[in-house]
Amino acid sequence: MKSMTGYGEAAAQGRWAGVVAQLRTVNHRSLDLQPRLPREYLALEEEIRKCVRERISRGRVELFITRSLVRGHNRTIELDEALLRQYLQSFRRAQRKFGLKGQIDIALCASLPELFRVKESEPTGDDEAPLVFKALSGALANLERSRRREGRQLQLDILGQVRQLRGVSAALTKEAGEIETRNKQALAQRATAQPAANPNGAPENDSCSFKGDIHEEVVRLKTHVEELGRLARSREPVGKRVEFLLQEILRELNTVGSKAPQMAVVQWVVAGKERVEQIREQAHNIE
Repeated sequence: MKSMTGYGEAAAQGRWAGVVAQLRTVNHRSLDLQPRLPREYLALEEEIRKCVRERISRGRVELFITRSLVRGHNRTIELDEALLRQYLQSFRRAQRKFGLKGQIDIALCASLPELFRVKESEPTGDDEAPLVFKALSGALANLERSRRREGRQLQLDILGQVRQLRGVSAALTKEAGEIETRNKQALAQRATAQPAANPNGAPENDSCSFKGDIHEEVVRLKTHVEELGRLARSREPVGKRVEFLLQEILRELNTVGSKAPQMAVVQWVVAGKERVEQIREQAHNIE
């Protein structure tokens, strides 16, 4: 069981750039992904969304990816060979024409303006895609651990409520048996008294004899409670199934309460509804 609330962060560093991915999730009825990407990574958005959908099925997901360049990583020095050739030709002409002495060496060339240029190249988002997905994968893994830690606490709380619901179910099963016993006794007494009360032998309407029969409802209630316990132990996304199952349990409790308004039954029904509401509050945060 995983919570829909969590946080995960990871970084990836390359030769030319660094990438940090941060994920924050909160509860939501479906998957609502809100990525915040640098302009250079907009072309990767669909693939990023696909990666998140493969790991998260439910919740509002805020994804922040930031990019930083390594200072000086993208600088290269270029020699203007055409300009150097012109300089050398001019030097030689001057030597011949004016009888100048001296050597033309690298020190002289290095002092010439505009002969060497520093060029900066900007890496593209495609170049950094491996860094982006490495950081994203790490952030998703850390988010998963965060959501499972909180999910474990939710699981313990829900299992505690399920244990109490089992107690409610067992008590209502007992009450249903007692109601059935009283109904059978009443029916037997009515059948014994019927010949004297009705000498023509016509059967009386016995529908009132089974008033308050809740056997079918408590059987379904027990089944739903056991299924709820199984879901609470699952490692798969079960939030929506838990919410649906709670509706079914609440429906059975309401039916029991309306069919058998005895004080003991009503008290157990109220106790069961309280447990359902407690679980429902927790279920809103289950993936």
